Amino acid sequence: MSILVTGGAGYIGSHTVVELLELGKEVVIIDDLSNASSKVIDRIENITGKRPAFYQLDVKDKNALRTVFEKEDIESAIHFAAFKAVGESVQKPGLYYENNLMGILALVEVMLEFDVKKIVFSSSATVYGSFNPSPYKEDMPVGVPTSPYGQTKVMCEQILRDIYVADNNWSISLLRYFNPIGAHESGLIGEDPSGIPNNLMPFIAQVAVGKREFLNIFGDDYDTEDGTCVRDYIHVVDLARGHVKALGKLDQDKQVYTYNLGSGKGTSVLELVNTFVQVTGVEVPYKIAPRRAGDLPVFYANADKALAELNWTTEKSIEDMCRDTWNWQSKNPNGYQG
Repeated sequence: MSILVTGGAGYIGSHTVVELLELGKEVVIIDDLSNASSKVIDRIENITGKRPAFYQLDVKDKNALRTVFEKEDIESAIHFAAFKAVGESVQKPGLYYENNLMGILALVEVMLEFDVKKIVFSSSATVYGSFNPSPYKEDMPVGVPTSPYGQTKVMCEQILRDIYVADNNWSISLLRYFNPIGAHESGLIGEDPSGIPNNLMPFIAQVAVGKREFLNIFGDDYDTEDGTCVRDYIHVVDLARGHVKALGKLDQDKQVYTYNLGSGKGTSVLELVNTFVQVTGVEVPYKIAPRRAGDLPVFYANADKALAELNWTTEKSIEDMCRDTWNWQSKNPNGYQG
């Protein structure tokens, strides 16, 4: 029996595949490689000594999906495949609604045809919106996200809840995670954003490796200890292990589970930059820029529920995240292209 991982060649997906393979699981990856590289499959094999089955296809293509389900003995799915750039979603909302909503709908329809009713969904803390106070707890009402990307996550969660209401033989886990950074300790896989990075850590790493001249820090006058925004950073390997724990939970009661995956504590932008410099010894020039619209001053998780129900908590420190990011970036200055 195999676990289907959609978007399994991507940043979080590839790290999750590694964790599954190292536990002896059979894995089938589907990925259209629109934001990933086929080289990831080779790197996964280098790390684990096992090569996952791989199909290059669009998750929205139901006929192609059916072919995979016919060939492979799939028992459950972890769904990562989605567009995820917040800024791009504001510029191209139709693209995000079409891709992210049609992707989940196609997947669950085909899963239902093949009587596969266990799924872990890659959601986001953006579903809490801007009105709930930090730390965010799973029983808070879903807010109004500040981007179409966030809205697609709210809608996908609702789609899955409605599917469970219609058929309570489904077992579903909605994982709301915060700010994944870091890379596998081997340096073989890591975050490889196309174009200008949307997130802080890849930008720091690209400045450190000389690809970019300096980092912009957007605002230093927030009501925080050093005036910069505070976020909940989580090592991507810890996050991947959270998915494995959530998948195991689906074998217990058939219901819809919701979990925050975060460290439960905040780190400011300046703290992260300074820690990176201390750990790597590489300078990261930065400039203070005006605030960005929609940025919240403080944003972090209450992760008690994941600890209580999944026996999951983060194990890696901010120092680990910086060290592993630099190990990946310095070994792969041009990502998977170089």
